[in-house]
Amino acid sequence: MNLDDLRAVVAAVPGKDWLAGAEARVRADPDAVAPLFARAGRELGRRPLPDRPGWTAGQAGRVLLLAALADPARTAELYWHGDAAERLAVLHALPLLNIGDAGVPLAEDALRTNDARLVAAALGPYASRLDPATWRQGVVKCVFMGIPLSVVDRLEDRADAALTGMLAALARERAAAGRRMPADALALLNRHLLRKED
Repeated sequence: MNLDDLRAVVAAVPGKDWLAGAEARVRADPDAVAPLFARAGRELGRRPLPDRPGWTAGQAGRVLLLAALADPARTAELYWHGDAAERLAVLHALPLLNIGDAGVPLAEDALRTNDARLVAAALGPYASRLDPATWRQGVVKCVFMGIPLSVVDRLEDRADAALTGMLAALARERAAAGRRMPADALALLNRHLLRKED
């Protein structure tokens, strides 16, 4: 999803005029962003967007406000001071903003939470900026939390011998405890073990 996709989505919701005014205010006065960012969920709605798993119109609007803001430091402040829905919007915005590595501490923080939505969002496209060890720990955390591995951007490209070893150790622990590995994690492990044999 890109910013144009989000604009098209928001153009179909009742709060689109509110958002246009809010974006203009943020461009004119970046200090106005915090209360507008907080209100976006109420103004634009919290219903899930069709064909956009994990997204609501309010989150889409918040991402567009961050794009209008174009300020990595203030974006980080909105994450640190936000509730879970606001943090989720910031994480969704990271790959769409010209923010460089400034969002890495936010993604790392999200991976330390027990909120499945934040963990999943942290492993989206922006996760390409995470170091390999942090990324691997995030993937393993998905397995622990039962988060489908389909949320992990470029999983097949980044999966390596170290991740395979971690998943194999986890599979052994679970087997010893009489617990199963999730099917997607087991499939990933088997694919990479077969590659290693080849």
